[in-house]
Amino acid sequence: MLQTFDNRNKDLQININGKLFHRDVAGISPFDSVVQGGDGVWEGLRLYNGCIFKLEEHLNRLRHSAQAMAFENIPSNEELTSEIAKTLQANNMNDGVHIRLTLTRGKKITSGMDPRLNQDGNTLIVLAEFKSPVYDTSGLSLATSSIRRFTPDTLDPKIHSCNLIQSIMAKVEANAAGADDALMLDSRGFIAETNATHLFFVKDEVVFTSRAIACPEGVTRQVVIDLCKQNNVELRIKDCSQAELYRADECFCTGTMGELACVTKVDGRIIGSGSMGPMTSRLTDLFKSLVAECGTLVNC
Repeated sequence: MLQTFDNRNKDLQININGKLFHRDVAGISPFDSVVQGGDGVWEGLRLYNGCIFKLEEHLNRLRHSAQAMAFENIPSNEELTSEIAKTLQANNMNDGVHIRLTLTRGKKITSGMDPRLNQDGNTLIVLAEFKSPVYDTSGLSLATSSIRRFTPDTLDPKIHSCNLIQSIMAKVEANAAGADDALMLDSRGFIAETNATHLFFVKDEVVFTSRAIACPEGVTRQVVIDLCKQNNVELRIKDCSQAELYRADECFCTGTMGELACVTKVDGRIIGSGSMGPMTSRLTDLFKSLVAECGTLVNC
């Protein structure tokens, strides 16, 4: 699974601190905290027919992460929404768009990790691209990575930070194994998530997913949890082992970038029938119906 270039994105206008720049000249200072140490937070959002799905939930998670990292003068949700709308309008975007929203601690007066060196305020980057859901919904393969997800006593995964080295290293291993993505475990050996998405599996019509201990509080993950509760689908949130996943009837992953996508192979083992199962199909339909009727209209 490798994303390809969409020619509609060749002249993107990127918003940096409220100013628009062509993608070929957009840039931030080498003294910016995100360059110096991955010192930033981010969100991925998706635009459907002029509406951003779960906008407030994403912006709140961005704020909560920035608060946990002791950022000062965090932009309000209204300010962030205004900059998103400006970016979408500049690019004439209304549908089929993924938005990468990044907030860094800002530029330093000299290189170093001390946050007191940041004296110019935060840096806000709004990157919107024409991008359909990136996963092949006919079936993904996963390979377990040797890289373990952090637990709260090392680095709390509820901080949605720009330091993605764990995920990148896991993805390197998945590529080498010929898999689409990596299955990542926590420090105890239980399933955490993949390198980019949350994971669910189905056994005897019961949906299982891991506790959010070594994985972030996923917005799409919560949507699926809520859909299960609202539609009388039995759901268990627990510590899940690889053996439980291997013998599952179905498996799927969730995320803003790829929505819901079925997983048909893990560590060389075929999951269930090797194709999308009925529960995955049902939840996918419920998700699409929710997207069609619910979103935050952005004046773009």
